[in-house]
Amino acid sequence: MKVLMVEDDQFHASYLQETLAEALPEVTEIFHALDGAEGEVQARQGGIVAVVMDLQMERRNGIEAARTLWSERPHTRILFWSNYADEAYLRGIAQIVPEDSAYGYVLKTASRDRLKLALRAVLVEGQIMVDREIHRLQKRSTSPRSHLNDSEFAVLLDLALGLQDKQIAERQSMSLRTVQNRLLSLYEKLGVDLD
Repeated sequence: MKVLMVEDDQFHASYLQETLAEALPEVTEIFHALDGAEGEVQARQGGIVAVVMDLQMERRNGIEAARTLWSERPHTRILFWSNYADEAYLRGIAQIVPEDSAYGYVLKTASRDRLKLALRAVLVEGQIMVDREIHRLQKRSTSPRSHLNDSEFAVLLDLALGLQDKQIAERQSMSLRTVQNRLLSLYEKLGVDLD
């Protein structure tokens, strides 16, 4: 079994390589890419279907690289590992995962045993696994009042890109009035004071 690590930090890459070797004796080769663009090339050349992917990298981030890998080979198993427990990352991943694909999300702060469990579950057994610590952090940060629906989240992303109301309406195929209502709802949920 060949595994590709896509990680730009050398310390984390070394730690991950050691943990992979301990957790998965069936691994015959471990490849290392420094960013998503390099990861895409190596995955194609090596016929790799098991990947551990960092999310935040300079040239091409993990979500963009995963989208490309899954579009070319939908059965690729990807374990995302990150310093971030942000709901936006999980939503971003959920939107690009092909049906019946195995993936996981584990924090870099997870214990070595937890990382080994995630590696085996996703890369070998083909399960979906999201670290329970991520769920715990999300529950702490979201109350029912502040939970965003998919439509609000899409508008928020466009707003974060710096788009004006009219441009958001065009991109989201909504009326200008609907976008403005979504924005008012977002401001209320996020506690933004418009005065």
